[in-house]
Amino acid sequence: MFEQLGLIGCGLMGGSFAKALKRAGLVNRVVGYSKSPSTTERARQLGVIDVEAPSALLAVAGADIVLVAVPVAATEATLKAIKHLVTPQMLIMDVGSTKADVVQAARASLRDQIGSFVPAHPIAGREVSGVEHSDADLYTGKQVILTPTERTLTAQLRRAEEVWSALGCRVSHMSPEAHDAAFAAVSHLPHMLAFSMMNSLTQQVRSDELLSLAGPGFRDFTRIAASDPKMWRDVLRANRDEVLAQTRHFKDALAQFEKALQGNDDQALEDLITLASHTRANWRMGAQRTRKDDH
Repeated sequence: MFEQLGLIGCGLMGGSFAKALKRAGLVNRVVGYSKSPSTTERARQLGVIDVEAPSALLAVAGADIVLVAVPVAATEATLKAIKHLVTPQMLIMDVGSTKADVVQAARASLRDQIGSFVPAHPIAGREVSGVEHSDADLYTGKQVILTPTERTLTAQLRRAEEVWSALGCRVSHMSPEAHDAAFAAVSHLPHMLAFSMMNSLTQQVRSDELLSLAGPGFRDFTRIAASDPKMWRDVLRANRDEVLAQTRHFKDALAQFEKALQGNDDQALEDLITLASHTRANWRMGAQRTRKDDH
């Protein structure tokens, strides 16, 4: 049980965390702050937070758990803003989609207080944003990756594991570098491909006609293209090197299809499709992550 959650960023991710903590009976009070006062006010009106704070620093005053739910590019400035009230007894987590840059930001901003910080990435979210879409069930059954540093306090790491587990999450550990390499492949590049697919159509003369003919397959493939532009700009920029490495793998795979088509090689084309079809048919989300540590 926590006495007070200091919530910095009252959007989809932060609001859903607050709702889930409240529903589970894990927190008595939520004090929230967002850069936009109207967002903070709306969060209070919806009952997501109990008290509006005029600054990030005042949001964490008296808190024993803090969630930083801001764009990854704003992590360092946010942690610097709250540094003077951070104590070893306080658990601080983020929900960013990249981790190496977040850990670097925490080292630069929190310095001697970095032991309280447990970097976290809940594999949850939607293509919509805003506190109006927050949902107490957003994290239920989802995977959460923790990427502790060598200075993370054991007590705070255990508390982080316990709170996410209490919300119905499967918790595992990775190093920040391994995390970013993996999610460049399974999240960041797929988002960039969805953005590119939409742009490749809209830039054609007959784009409206083409889109009017699109069906469920196109809808499912491009769903994530409706994601928040600023957030994904920051994610792609923060994980640039790993994303670019994955684009090279994708280009190689696409080139195999182009070669088969150009050479009228039906067997090669079928083999490529069969490999993809078989792999996808046997894939189960989260099924292969059974170890707690991956360094």
